[in-house]
Amino acid sequence: MATGLLRVAPPEELLRPLAVPDRLLLGPGPSNVPRRIQAAGGRQLLGHMHPEVLQVMDEIKAGIQYAFQTRNRLTLAISGSGHCAMEAALFNLLEQGDTVLVAINGIWGQRAADIARRLGANVYELLKPPGKYFTPQDIEQGLLQHKPLVLFITHGESSTGVLQPLEGLGKLCHRHGCLLLVDAVASLGGAPIFMDQQEIDVLYSGSQKVLNAPPGSAPISFSERAREKLLRRKTKPPSFYLDMGWLANYWGCDGEPRRYHHTAPINTFFSLREGLAVLAELGLESSWERHRANCTQLCQGLLHMGLELFVEEEKARLPTITTVRVPEGYNWKDITAFLMDNHGMEIAGGLGPTVGKVLRIGLMGCNSTSANVDRVLGALQDALKRCHRSRL
Repeated sequence: MATGLLRVAPPEELLRPLAVPDRLLLGPGPSNVPRRIQAAGGRQLLGHMHPEVLQVMDEIKAGIQYAFQTRNRLTLAISGSGHCAMEAALFNLLEQGDTVLVAINGIWGQRAADIARRLGANVYELLKPPGKYFTPQDIEQGLLQHKPLVLFITHGESSTGVLQPLEGLGKLCHRHGCLLLVDAVASLGGAPIFMDQQEIDVLYSGSQKVLNAPPGSAPISFSERAREKLLRRKTKPPSFYLDMGWLANYWGCDGEPRRYHHTAPINTFFSLREGLAVLAELGLESSWERHRANCTQLCQGLLHMGLELFVEEEKARLPTITTVRVPEGYNWKDITAFLMDNHGMEIAGGLGPTVGKVLRIGLMGCNSTSANVDRVLGALQDALKRCHRSRL
């Protein structure tokens, strides 16, 4: 026995049962996981090359094509969160010295620019203040000035609560020989998006928002234009794990026999499959309408309480995540802590450029209900009555 060699004892905390509180997650994500999707993720594990798992992957691919409204054959789910999909898109599209134009009106544009710089791309920034969106004129000016190969733009800017209009941007980019890359992590299923009709070249999202699955898988799709750009690369993508050539094969997108690339998060895929199934059963148009109606109810309730919405134009408000200015005299941390401690409810403060300025309330997928709107409004009223208010 080698017992005498051990210098680290079994941790006491691991000898106690796991304790996880039950909370209503009305922040910017993750959102609550319904029992049906939880049950799917709790199924017995199978091998990542088993035919049953490959069948689930095919069903996920079909679900993503429906959610994205695309027929792209290079459609799959990245084994990772939304950030992973952002990296996959940029790693595969860009080579050192390529020019990318990044539309920045919140944290996701900032992150995309950071990743692109790490790749050695020439990064130009198109800037708007947080809470504002880009017009086709803004975009065209940037395309004319910088002549980029790729334009990055965020459809649902969760740090600011802005919904970016996409109509006409694909055509505009293609007229200037540019590919359109869109981040729809916070908006997919909650606001209309039509990948093929809007001529989007690369679109990605995440599992933990409207799809109500645990974080860890990220839908992504590449148009034929984007796929041709991948085939014309002079160098291999800098990440083996996120190499779309390998992933396309593993997901059965290239017509070749599937080969092992990595051990996929099988149970996460089961959950994602079920989240996509729920969306398909409900129907995209019903989902979009539900999110629109509940966001409208929430905004009216917040205004009725005398609070100020961060995004002034109603049409530019992201239906899944609403930003409201922190009321004067209050500390946002006190409000979020009060809701967590007294109402078992999560809402969040700002992120990136909105830190300290806003509260963010998420209504996504199964959490987007009229009853939850009433609950969060009641909890906020309670917080504003009972939280300490500074006299400054």
